[in-house]
Amino acid sequence: MEKYSPYMTFTKEEWAKLRFNTPMTLTKEEINELQGVNEQLSMAVVSNVYLPLTRLINLYITASQQLHTVSDTFLGKNTSKVPYIIGLAGSVAAGKSTAARIIQALLSKWPNHPKVEIITTDGYLYPNAVLESKGLMNKKGFPESYNTKALVDCLAKLKSGAKEVRVPVYSHLQYDILPGQYKIINKPDIVIVEGINVLQTPKLEGNTLPSIFVSDFFDLSIYVDANETDLLRWYVERFKKLRGTAFNDPNSYFKRYANLSDEEAVKTATSIWNNINQINLKKNIEPTKNRADIILKKELDHEITTINLRKL
Repeated sequence: MEKYSPYMTFTKEEWAKLRFNTPMTLTKEEINELQGVNEQLSMAVVSNVYLPLTRLINLYITASQQLHTVSDTFLGKNTSKVPYIIGLAGSVAAGKSTAARIIQALLSKWPNHPKVEIITTDGYLYPNAVLESKGLMNKKGFPESYNTKALVDCLAKLKSGAKEVRVPVYSHLQYDILPGQYKIINKPDIVIVEGINVLQTPKLEGNTLPSIFVSDFFDLSIYVDANETDLLRWYVERFKKLRGTAFNDPNSYFKRYANLSDEEAVKTATSIWNNINQINLKKNIEPTKNRADIILKKELDHEITTINLRKL
């Protein structure tokens, strides 16, 4: 980072030392179940990167809980504790979902916050029928393709201490919202909000900006960063692998891609990247990187090599 950067920068070796005596609470088998389609997560990466990260998050959460107790003492009341909310952003193919699952699994092992939930912003995409009527199917994942108001309402309910919050369910197989289906979030200790758009600043509505936007509800934000050449390679590799799995399902929205040759798959995936994902990355996602409290920089085989931590 630059000399006068708001971040402290750590190599993976320096960061690993900050684990101290935090115990490894996941088995190799559990880690294998948590990794993504195109990622090979090693025990070393979890031990040296994610354990120190979740140790730091636990310290932040403990401090937040202590502040809650102090506030109750000052007010002379016993108020309900609200969830600690973590935003997790990054490009398509960066490995956000895997990072969210690993962080969730590790944080849930700590005794002071065992209930950790993940909300993916995919659930707040407009249904395909709405996107088609608005001419936005080729901009799925762009800010305008999300029902941001509904996501903000969800986070507002969580931060107000609502006992139960319903989250829409998105099917990657059907590439659409599942009508009438919801995930129930019930009094969580921690909520991880994962999605490409979570750190994006609001767009003008008429001549005014919305007064509240998604990241206002975050207690901590993380950005999973990578070079575009690596992101494209990971995207193409994942696309090729999905031909033999999800794309092969007769109910898959992408079944037309199941029988593509390697050459055709590379050409198709690269075209999708160049015409949709790259534009979204450059215009809407990458500019939000320096709004994050923590930046995890990946290289080559999804290895996290640098960690940037915002100074307090």
